[in-house]
Amino acid sequence: MLLQGKKILITGVLTPQSLAFGIAEHALAQGAEIILTGFGRARSLTERSAKRLKPGTEVLELDVTQPAHFTALTEALRQKWGRVDGALHSVAYAPEDALGGNFLNTPWESVQTAFRISTFSLKELAVAVAPLMTGGGSIVTLDFDNRIAWPIYDWMGVCKAALEATVRYLARDLGPKGIRVNSLAAGPLATVAAKGIPGFKALEQGWGKQAPLGWSAKDSHDSVARTACALLSDWLPSTTGEQVHVDGGYHAIGAPPVDLGAEKPAGEAPPAGE
Repeated sequence: MLLQGKKILITGVLTPQSLAFGIAEHALAQGAEIILTGFGRARSLTERSAKRLKPGTEVLELDVTQPAHFTALTEALRQKWGRVDGALHSVAYAPEDALGGNFLNTPWESVQTAFRISTFSLKELAVAVAPLMTGGGSIVTLDFDNRIAWPIYDWMGVCKAALEATVRYLARDLGPKGIRVNSLAAGPLATVAAKGIPGFKALEQGWGKQAPLGWSAKDSHDSVARTACALLSDWLPSTTGEQVHVDGGYHAIGAPPVDLGAEKPAGEAPPAGE
């Protein structure tokens, strides 16, 4: 199996609709041993999901805005496993006034919150698990391609662009230790987090028209989870600092297909020989 014997830390599992839940499910099916993280009142949701994944799955406390939690996480993983082979970073949040077309009016306090949780937390997680990746390892973060500006995404888009840069710098610094760091840029998926993004439904509906392989916000979770498990495995030993797209090919196409027949003027004569 792809992850046989691997010890994988997974953040971001809330409900079974969470993308991280699907990745955890596939990781278990591929032979991995997993530990989840959660915090505060939402931790009860994570613990409930942990039981659905596999009875006895442990949930460690991790609030990414609390530096002491990362120190405690390292020690807990050291005592529980002694080593870590992979880690999934699936953490993102932006206050309401940082999304939805309010880019020019968003206050610094909201931007700071979004950046700390959605971007800086990847560096903090990497620092927490790197000492335990004594035989090398893989860190994967969930992303949304932000080489271009999107409607509605605003400061979360800026944070995701910074996340992509953070991946490259972590790859630079952790590569000599045999640790790979990559991001997985998925298309729009129907998750609890997506419900908090204004205009998400319109983005989702147009995605499949441009993606040459098609796209379903409800049915594409599986392909994203499979790709994440591949990145966490040993099968991509020389891939790091990369953004891997799982979006049906949307990112490679400049615009939705054009029906040229619909543009032909009425009464136009066909070309000679047709």
